[in-house]
Order: sequence, then structure tokens, then C-alpha cells
Amino acid sequence: MVIPAEVRKELGIEVGTELIATIENDRLVLETRAAILARLQSQFSQVPESMANELLAERKSEVERELCN
Repeated sequence: MVIPAEVRKELGIEVGTELIATIENDRLVLETRAAILARLQSQFSQVPESMANELLAERKSEVERELCN
């Protein structure tokens, strides 16, 4: 899959950047790990820190399992 240079530049995607692919509402969504982490941190910013860390660790494990498949 080729991502246009101007899109890569705007999003800070460089050679070797890993992108996570998901399907949302019949759309293919590509995100960097950093973007996913930032989104999750924002979503869970009101959750107590210990619970947020547990949820983030769980999601990280899910992403790693997806990458291995």
C-alpha cells in the first residue's frame, strides 16, 4: 500500500513507522502506536490512574496479539 508523500509528511510517518490497521464503519483506518496511545489516554483521562494503566496494558496486549496474527 502506498501512502502519498504529502500525507506521510503531514502525519509524521517515516520509513519503518508501524501502522495499526482497523476497520471502523466500513472504513480502513491506519494509525501509529503513538496516535492510538494518545487517543486512549484522552478517552481515559478521567479514570483513576491505576485503572487507566491496567486498561492501557490490556489494549497493548491486544494490539501485539493482532500484529502477531
